[in-house]
Amino acid sequence: MKICVIGGANVDVAARAAGLFIAGDSNPGTVTVAPGGVGRNIAHNLTLLGHRVRLATVFGDDGFGRMLRENCKATGMDLSLSQTVKGARNACFVSVGASDGEMLGGVSDMAITGLMTPDWLEARLGAINECDAVVADTNLPAETLSLLVGGCIPPLFIDAVSSAKVARLRVALAASRLPGAGPIAVKCNRLEAEAIGTAGLAGVDRLYVSLGSEGVEVIEDGVTTPVAPLPVTGIVNTTGAGDALLAGIVHCGPGAPAPDAAAFGEQCARFAMLSAAAVNERIKELVK
Repeated sequence: MKICVIGGANVDVAARAAGLFIAGDSNPGTVTVAPGGVGRNIAHNLTLLGHRVRLATVFGDDGFGRMLRENCKATGMDLSLSQTVKGARNACFVSVGASDGEMLGGVSDMAITGLMTPDWLEARLGAINECDAVVADTNLPAETLSLLVGGCIPPLFIDAVSSAKVARLRVALAASRLPGAGPIAVKCNRLEAEAIGTAGLAGVDRLYVSLGSEGVEVIEDGVTTPVAPLPVTGIVNTTGAGDALLAGIVHCGPGAPAPDAAAFGEQCARFAMLSAAAVNERIKELVK
């Protein structure tokens, strides 16, 4: 498939404690710097799964931005819809993880994504609608996400990202859609689903709720279907698991039964949790 991913691309600075994490103190451990961002991670996973991927995002013209852009090009992404913004600081996410890989917390500097305005998107909408599927995350401003919902013709998949950003999703889902537009699927976790609320999900054809170690719930046509979790041992980190989950769902396409798409997404998430990086190159093994 030809897929356009619209969203955040940032550098991940990940700290992981070597032993028991003590809040308020300096903890021995390791710090790594790697490409990240919800949109970029999803795009990277989809590229590894064999799709032709256009990434529409904004890069800063600082060292992080240059590093990130070169990495995206090296993975095979089409960056013709992306923009490098002079004088802008690239997006960055700093996380702190426990010794078992579970994230304890993080801080995201995503101010640059505010430059993805409705005008910025409108200039790219024709090329976006040439794709077989579109993926977006809620790092987009609410007005931009609303324009996308209203003007997107291919099937649209949206990642809720965080409970702090779901208000943008509620606003966007209220937008009127074009006649003949494809279905909308939303992926979120339990906290994000509660923050959106039932009323805010009107117009969503499929809802995938990630429950972590409890698996995934799929809600379609008012029916909730649980998808059992996969056993995972040797977890290294969980930061990119949700991004891999949605990439797997998108890979299956809107025509696949939702529980089957969720089950494949769980396989992708499992690979992500076995890697120190947000994206595990071994995900390619799932499509061999």
